[in-house]
Amino acid sequence: MPLTNLVYDGTFEGLLTAVFEVYEHKLDKVKLQKGPLEAGALFEEVKEVITDQARAQRVLKGLKQRLSSIGVQRLYAAHLADMEGEDTTLLGFIRYAFDTKDNIEEDYGNRYVMRVSGLVRMIRREKHRMEAFVRFQKLQDGTFYSAIEPDFNVLPLLIRHFKSRYADQKWMIYDLKRRYGIYYDLHDTEFITMDFSEANYPANVSAAFTEDETLYQDLWKTYFTNVNIKSRKNTKLHLRHIPKRYWKHLTEKI
Repeated sequence: MPLTNLVYDGTFEGLLTAVFEVYEHKLDKVKLQKGPLEAGALFEEVKEVITDQARAQRVLKGLKQRLSSIGVQRLYAAHLADMEGEDTTLLGFIRYAFDTKDNIEEDYGNRYVMRVSGLVRMIRREKHRMEAFVRFQKLQDGTFYSAIEPDFNVLPLLIRHFKSRYADQKWMIYDLKRRYGIYYDLHDTEFITMDFSEANYPANVSAAFTEDETLYQDLWKTYFTNVNIKSRKNTKLHLRHIPKRYWKHLTEKI
């Protein structure tokens, strides 16, 4: 049987729809990847998966019967790793869950279970880093803004933490790498996108700062300088806790 290459839109609902397609058409050898749709190699059938909410919900319902609630959450978190070549891993994990009578969540002898566990660990570490390293800057409309560039798509996992911690102020966290963000209006959060194409991004955002924001930044930098005693400086330890790739978004490093 030839290999079937399923191309989907990269969403979790799209992934679940692809699983429905696999079982509906009794596909055996399957490769799953994010779009756009391109011509496949010789002896390879390429099929586009159109995300279908009803089908996705049916698959999700089935997963909830095969996995614990934590297991389903872990699968979603692994999907947020958004790593090239790992879509087939997630498909393999789901198929293994459906095709095995017992709960497979701790069956680390299976390569799909083992890999999903590894992806979840990476996602968890990145989530904790973002919760620690996000620095807000106050804009003229009173909204607190922060730009991030995480290695993985952890933005959806940050909502609960920041909504709880900053419930009394409007804020926005924007993922520059993936070009979308989350906005909190004192009541609800929503996903947003912004277009920076008409102006230089850093200058455009800086122009929106309030007059006292620069003062706050200077005070924070001064504090950071004073608490760093030169005789006790440990650069290796500092880099271990705050990798350089995060520095450009930290107020004390700007």
